[in-house]
Amino acid sequence: MRKTHMANPNDFCLLLLNEIQKLEQSLTYEKFLEWTNPENMHKSEVELSLPKFKLEDQYDLKSVLSSMGMPDAFDMNTSDLSGMSGNMDLVLSKVVHKSFVEVNEEGTEAAAATAAVVMLRCARITTRFTCNHPFLFFIMHKQTRSILFFGRFSSP
Repeated sequence: MRKTHMANPNDFCLLLLNEIQKLEQSLTYEKFLEWTNPENMHKSEVELSLPKFKLEDQYDLKSVLSSMGMPDAFDMNTSDLSGMSGNMDLVLSKVVHKSFVEVNEEGTEAAAATAAVVMLRCARITTRFTCNHPFLFFIMHKQTRSILFFGRFSSP
């Protein structure tokens, strides 16, 4: 299911299957793009039952960035961040990425971006979409189809 709002640059997508582990094992970016392609979807009114939740996490990126070819940025002897300060007195000590996603009655909030939750309307038949077991969710930038946030909710 994909929830969209014309004024917002992001979509909130839900993948709800009975066997979530099989979904996770087979999910690829290419499959995700195919499943969320507007040409493969149809608009319909949906009665959505979704639990309120808030997920937060923090990652220390020093080892990741070092392994990707940036070890010198963290070394006092070899760091060259002169493009930022004009001299050689800067060195990275830590790089941290922190993110959160909150879903409540008012919509979806992710970091500083807000995606409003809106019903898609077309047919008179209302489909029930009840998230009462684990599901995957994505917040996707509509124009580039880039995944901004990805998560798994396991509690319901």
